[in-house]
Amino acid sequence: MISDRDGTARIRELLALDKEALPLHGGDRFNRLIFEASPYLLQHAENPVAWYPWGDEPFEVARREDKPILLSIGYATCHWCHVMAHESFEDPEVAELINRKFIAIKVDREERPDIDDQYMLVSRMMTGSGGWPLNIIMTPDRHPFFAVTYMPKSSRGGMPGIMETLNNIALLWRTRRDLVLKNCAGVMEGLTRQAVVSSGVVDGGVSAAAWKQLKGMYDPVWGGFGGAPKFPMPHFVSFLLLQGIRSGESQPLRMAEQTLAAMRRGGIFDQLGFGFHRYAVDRAWLVPHFEKMLYDQALIAGAFLDTFRLGGNEEMLRTTEEILAGVIADLTSPQGGFYAALDADSEGEEGKYYLWRPEEIWAALGKEEGELCCRLFDVTPSGNFEGSNILHLERPLEEFALAEGSTAEHLREKVARWRPLLLAVRSGRGAPLRDEKILASWNGLMIATFAEAHGVTGNVSYLRAAMDGAAFLETRLMTPEGRLLRSWHAGRAGAPAFLEDYAFFVRGLIALHQATLHRRFLASALRLTVEMLRLFCDPESGALFDTGSDAEPGLVRMKGISDGVIPSGNAVAALNLLRLGRITGDDDLTRRGRGIVTACSGSMARAPVNHLQMLAAVEMLEQGGIHLELSGEPDSAATAGLLRAIHRRYLPGLTLRFTPREGRGATAALCAAGVCYPPVATPEELEKLFEFVA
Repeated sequence: MISDRDGTARIRELLALDKEALPLHGGDRFNRLIFEASPYLLQHAENPVAWYPWGDEPFEVARREDKPILLSIGYATCHWCHVMAHESFEDPEVAELINRKFIAIKVDREERPDIDDQYMLVSRMMTGSGGWPLNIIMTPDRHPFFAVTYMPKSSRGGMPGIMETLNNIALLWRTRRDLVLKNCAGVMEGLTRQAVVSSGVVDGGVSAAAWKQLKGMYDPVWGGFGGAPKFPMPHFVSFLLLQGIRSGESQPLRMAEQTLAAMRRGGIFDQLGFGFHRYAVDRAWLVPHFEKMLYDQALIAGAFLDTFRLGGNEEMLRTTEEILAGVIADLTSPQGGFYAALDADSEGEEGKYYLWRPEEIWAALGKEEGELCCRLFDVTPSGNFEGSNILHLERPLEEFALAEGSTAEHLREKVARWRPLLLAVRSGRGAPLRDEKILASWNGLMIATFAEAHGVTGNVSYLRAAMDGAAFLETRLMTPEGRLLRSWHAGRAGAPAFLEDYAFFVRGLIALHQATLHRRFLASALRLTVEMLRLFCDPESGALFDTGSDAEPGLVRMKGISDGVIPSGNAVAALNLLRLGRITGDDDLTRRGRGIVTACSGSMARAPVNHLQMLAAVEMLEQGGIHLELSGEPDSAATAGLLRAIHRRYLPGLTLRFTPREGRGATAALCAAGVCYPPVATPEELEKLFEFVA
């Protein structure tokens, strides 16, 4: 197997191999995964397990040989996927058992979220939980009857081992096929029920219930929601900001700022390279699970940016800029697309790349500066993680600076000088694997955040990153017929795109249009939206399917409406439709957006906190939002000044329209809450108007 120690370079070596002489099964050294482009599948290309990629062939072989299927789903930067691979899938004894009694399939969940979503739902139905690696046993007809996540090779500590488990399942398959098929029937019945969305009427009570739930989950000591493990949950922060606007209360904004500030100080934030790790294993945000995902950077940076726009806290904006600097440095391809992730593991250990000992810092910075750095980031001889140290700030920079007889600004200058010196030391270590797969949906989220950050800051590098990302998707992930594709890696495009890919890319294009006022981004957003409705709309409910009408059939055709680590495709699509309808004046688009909200409203009412992005669409429908007509010369200083003033304010539900007008000054005309105000011509006048209406 390609381990985390081999990293990105080893993936590139396998991609560059001349495979024409290899037999279809991969030969003595490889299995069939050697012909794939997915980094995750290539990590398993040298396993002794006779893996197949997903396709018709393994199911045909399973039917012919009357064997059950072992489906194993994971992703390239998944720590426990690595552990199970090392313990089991690289082991000849385990491989012999699998190859003799099962047909084995590997799936990259990030390339095929449709497969992952339905079998993850199976896992939750059967076991009450899910995660990766996800291992499913199913019939050759693709009907699942067993689900489990990580298993060791042999049973230990009350946890069954893969050898015992697979032998028992193989025996059951041979001797009690009736029980297997009965279990399959029950699972399929449950899946069919889960695929139904519930309509109804949503009123303010659902948002009030969500606010009550979030207050009950809130950690008043460390910020965030719930106990350990603790996830950043940017959707929750976004809802808090909406709640603050809606209610006029200060508590939601305080909760958002406390959460984000605590995250920024914690070990979950990479204090040197910037960007957020996946989650913290403790309440205090200290010890992270060290992988970095692109979607986290996009969504968390967006939460920091919006919190700045509402509250004016400069630390929120600084952190936004740090996250984006990390993305540009570590997750941006030379062609402009954004890479998927960085692994948690390096040199065979989780987090090793990010850990420090005091003597390493002293050697890099000198004793006096090194000791100050160690005090700032709480680096001690005993350590805070397995004898080493995760850099974090025990208290706000201002408090630390005061105790040191300094100022926060002077300390920031010192940290800025230390960073390249410490990063040079870190770069000499074995680097984590970078998954250089480029996914349409995650790129859409990143494009939106870069575009919005440009609107707030005027930083042209952010605009360039957003535009390059959009150009990458439009040139490399679009068929000649205009069909969006899901993924790109090593010059190969993946499966047809899913709902989330269309919805998130359209979100990015809308953000680019609103930040630049360029009509071509609006035109692209409208074209993709029409295509999205054609491919994914359920004419009976009005909601959208996760998979297109041209996709291969799954167990059931799902409609994802609840938020997970990323927003639901239906929610983002509804928000896009409502915004596009208002920007263009197209009532049909608005009607389609309203139809999605109505179709999902019964489900929202039952579990409000699981549908916060859809509740943002409800808010947009109920409140009407703010309408701004901007007129002036395109790209003129006067137009840019007004546009900057607009984007520096947190204005949820904003509809911004632009009318080019040559030879005259720029003006902005605002309508809100049923009142239209006289046009204004300066950013200062517009700011005063915002104070009055927002």
